[in-house]
Amino acid sequence: MRQALIVAGPTCSGKSALALALAERLGGTVINADAMQCYRELRVLTARPTPEEEARAPHALYGVLPAAEAGSVAWWRERALAAMEGAALPILCGGTGMYLRALTQGLSALPPVTAQARAEARALLAALGAPGLHARLDPEDAAQIRPSDSQRIARAHEVWLSTGRSLAAWQRAAPLLPPAPYAFRALLLDPPRAALREAIAARWAAMLAGGAKEEVAALLAQGLDPALPAMRAHGVPELAALLRGEIDEAEASRRAIAHTIAYTRRQATWFRHQPLVDPSATHRINTRIASVAQLSESGRAEIFAFVDRTG
Repeated sequence: MRQALIVAGPTCSGKSALALALAERLGGTVINADAMQCYRELRVLTARPTPEEEARAPHALYGVLPAAEAGSVAWWRERALAAMEGAALPILCGGTGMYLRALTQGLSALPPVTAQARAEARALLAALGAPGLHARLDPEDAAQIRPSDSQRIARAHEVWLSTGRSLAAWQRAAPLLPPAPYAFRALLLDPPRAALREAIAARWAAMLAGGAKEEVAALLAQGLDPALPAMRAHGVPELAALLRGEIDEAEASRRAIAHTIAYTRRQATWFRHQPLVDPSATHRINTRIASVAQLSESGRAEIFAFVDRTG
């Protein structure tokens, strides 16, 4: 069976640096497994690999989707499988756990929804807001979806409108798309929270200096639906409020950093309790990787020994 590596963990933990080092060492292709890094217009705010980094090793699925479209687990899985097929060693890098699990454990095959149901769900979302539409969901769907998660609320409602069955019922009864036919190994980064907080603040400052405000201004100029995933990426709502004159830069920064820190806590919890692969094929790294060169000699040796041993 063909081999594939996963490099996963919370935002700012150092996934990209590690994945790039492994790709250079092993002749692999880095395949994006971060939902927001798929969007073409969000290079700065999602900290996508730079053109110089992309030139050092093959990269796939970065910046491939316009912000006007909504990506999904199924959309990503199909494209990731195609990218993996053409890679000598696929190295899946990202923090979107559900994307990675769709490869390692399979995915429920949900029915297509009608254009009319999608339009009606979006209209209701705009009229009622996320909490209002959440109150109309099937109780089982409502129990599984946060009242603030407008994208998943709309998805659940449009499935119900199209089929007369709840999203939860389809997920429970539908046959699974099978796991990808690869032997997966996972490197999971789980650095201390203090290190993440410091890195998130530093990255935010670098984003502002690197054109984040201009990136959001260009995004807003498209007049997109605010419920689209790209419009809810970390930093976009905060900088949009800044550009509208509703808050100042200090407050935008405070909110964006706080929201990102809270998100990393959820990511870390998810990866601790939702194993992607067998524990014997998982290596946990309890430090932040700013660059592999800065790791201790023993830290580098442990990582490469794991990869070599399980390969």
